[in-house]
Amino acid sequence: MAQDSWPSPAHNGRAVTDTEYEKIAARFSGDGVYGEPGDSAVVTAGTGLSVNLRANVYASVRGHAWTSGTSTVNLPVTANSSGSTRVDRVVLRLDRADWTVRAVVKAGAPGGGAPALTQNTGDTGVYEVPLANVNLVSGANSVTVSRNELYVGVRIRPCTSTTRNPNPAPGEMCFETNTGRIRVWDGDGWVGLFDDSGVIGVNSPLSAWTIGTESVLQKRNGNVHLRLGSFQRAAGTLAGGDESRLPVLIPAAYRHPTRDQYAMAYTTGVEISRVQIYSAASDRPGQVWLVNHPSIAKGDYVLPGSGISWVVD
Repeated sequence: MAQDSWPSPAHNGRAVTDTEYEKIAARFSGDGVYGEPGDSAVVTAGTGLSVNLRANVYASVRGHAWTSGTSTVNLPVTANSSGSTRVDRVVLRLDRADWTVRAVVKAGAPGGGAPALTQNTGDTGVYEVPLANVNLVSGANSVTVSRNELYVGVRIRPCTSTTRNPNPAPGEMCFETNTGRIRVWDGDGWVGLFDDSGVIGVNSPLSAWTIGTESVLQKRNGNVHLRLGSFQRAAGTLAGGDESRLPVLIPAAYRHPTRDQYAMAYTTGVEISRVQIYSAASDRPGQVWLVNHPSIAKGDYVLPGSGISWVVD
């Protein structure tokens, strides 16, 4: 099939079919009601076996606009004499048989919970989005309604870390498929909203120290959280005035750009020591050093505190 585009004078005399319209319009707006959960419920219990849709509600289903109109819409609910409670759904349904969107009550199976949504995405069939659940006890002459509106949300642009929009607008968001990060443009730069590195081991063996417990970090939502492990002195006695590098190295992507970090540690004999984690801007980038401590003999332990964190995004 040759390339095509529409609407265009070269395409069917600028005529666009319903199917062709859906192909482009389904991406113009997310499915659901225009509004937010703090608004009044779209669906409430009506008189007897019925539900009411409030007036002046607007929504979109696969790019097709819908409104409830200027007055309350009443929808009947079929009776239930099955002996089990039945859960129905009120849905907005796009029916491609006539290309209309209507609110309908979709009956569930007694005792079986709310019925599944039908969401056909081809050229035929129906596509449904939820508005509410309707609970109907067997033999009851009234219903109870629980809210379940799907609201139209804000679009997030997919990209990679190297293909973000070069001319973003303030508030624009993107999802980097290669990193799993969500970012927002604040007018000056891309700010991290969500990311999760998973647990990363940061041991960096040195002959002067034996590693007892692994050192690990995890970056989440722009913050690095470090748990330093435990270390035993393997070389000779470390004098109290001497600094010593510990067997840990923070990877470049997780170093604070300008500020060193500090942590407390216990050493054998219940002594207090100080650990320094160097920033990317230092002459020891990413290295971890024991900088203030008592004399530490061969075989003595250094047990740093955990829960050190800093911001990188």
